[in-house]
Amino acid sequence: MNKTGYIEEAEKDLLHTYNRYQIVLEKGEGVKLYDTDGKEYLDFAAGIAVCALGYSNDEYKNALKEQVDLLLHTSNLYYNAPIVKAAESVKRISKMDRVFFTNSGTEAIEGAIKAAKKYAFTRDGFAGHEVIAMNSSFHGRSIGALSVTGNAHYREPFEPLMPGVKFADFNNLDSVKAQITDKTCAIIMETVQGEGGIHPATKEFLQGVRELCDEKDILLILDEIQCGMGRTGSMFAWQAYGVKPDIMTVAKALGCGVPVGAFLMTEKVAKKSLVPGDHGTTYGGNPFVGAAVAKVIEIFERDHIEDNAKVVGEYLAKRLDEVKDKYSFVTDRRGMGLIQGLEITKKPGEVSTKCLEKGLIVITAGSNVLRFVPPLVITKDDVDEMINILTSVFDEIA
Repeated sequence: MNKTGYIEEAEKDLLHTYNRYQIVLEKGEGVKLYDTDGKEYLDFAAGIAVCALGYSNDEYKNALKEQVDLLLHTSNLYYNAPIVKAAESVKRISKMDRVFFTNSGTEAIEGAIKAAKKYAFTRDGFAGHEVIAMNSSFHGRSIGALSVTGNAHYREPFEPLMPGVKFADFNNLDSVKAQITDKTCAIIMETVQGEGGIHPATKEFLQGVRELCDEKDILLILDEIQCGMGRTGSMFAWQAYGVKPDIMTVAKALGCGVPVGAFLMTEKVAKKSLVPGDHGTTYGGNPFVGAAVAKVIEIFERDHIEDNAKVVGEYLAKRLDEVKDKYSFVTDRRGMGLIQGLEITKKPGEVSTKCLEKGLIVITAGSNVLRFVPPLVITKDDVDEMINILTSVFDEIA
């Protein structure tokens, strides 16, 4: 079947919830992707910050193949060896105490919210607690995750959502203070807002929120689904701030393509939150994803993937700043490590499409931002190649 055939069949069979780019990707190698016509693309999206190790990593593939030959699924009624290793590994790199594996980032958010509510219920003996979330945030598309997503466009068609959620302004501590009541059980935020336009938390803001939480026994939930797993130059973005959450969510690069997420918590939270019967998952933490997570973390630690993200991320920021200074329609550059954004007055979707035509995959964030979240194994040469393509597009539309 040719490209047109695949696209026509997909549009006939799949629920139309995505306006997909008009290519059919077939395979990948390193930081390059190839479509069914054999065209090569330099990938600066990594499957939305998922494929941190790039494509066709032999060590990773072999670990998955070996596990396929052993055992794929058992349910959580039994223990399995790979998930035990994965749990120890993710605890080691995060310095958290307990972990629950999910199938996605959205499910990790759901579990984090439930854990926070149960903690407050156990402490206070009653329900009805509130959560403070951030404007311009994005946490997922389920009802619970939408409830704490600070964008009315995503929420409104599905209201009423989960009650007891208030919104504050990101990087505005006074705004957070104004929303706190004696019912507040948790404050949830992305350490670096991704879908909202690539906005890192300021150190003063994150530290200030942590102090508020400590003072009032409010749980701090940090969403590291997109910005975690080495992307900012630290294994988790919050580690660069010196601010540890009570609950953390992670997904995307945790499995580098295998669907897996997790929420982690401190022992203090674990002792007063979820117990048998409170939460569960049939597929979460099965042997296959356990093998993937364990191998991903092994490669990350051995090859110091986050260090490469920091070094190449600084170079990427420098080159993007040069682009910002050259073109009047580029108004800002924001980010940390290898999660970067260019704010532009042109339509980012049209720019992304023109880049795709020239063999560069770059995606958007918010309404006016080009988002750069490449595999964490990219080099400075890859950055230069990307800049050459990007500026050729910018020259055309200037």
